[in-house]
Amino acid sequence: MCTVTLEYNSHSALARRKLAALLATGLFLQKDIKPDTPTPEEVEAHRQLRDAVLEHSRKTMSHVIARYL
Repeated sequence: MCTVTLEYNSHSALARRKLAALLATGLFLQKDIKPDTPTPEEVEAHRQLRDAVLEHSRKTMSHVIARYL
């Protein structure tokens, strides 16, 4: 089994008819796709990366900022 993702103009009558014909064959099923929600581990990894980038930015830019103060 595999997943096929189709993108189409939902305002196009031709596209809707073609999709309906494809689904009417019974060979394909339409399922709702729920957006992926990040896991707590992914949220924490993102937070750590963000903090590390900000800390590095502060260290490398402090001499530049001090010059203009």
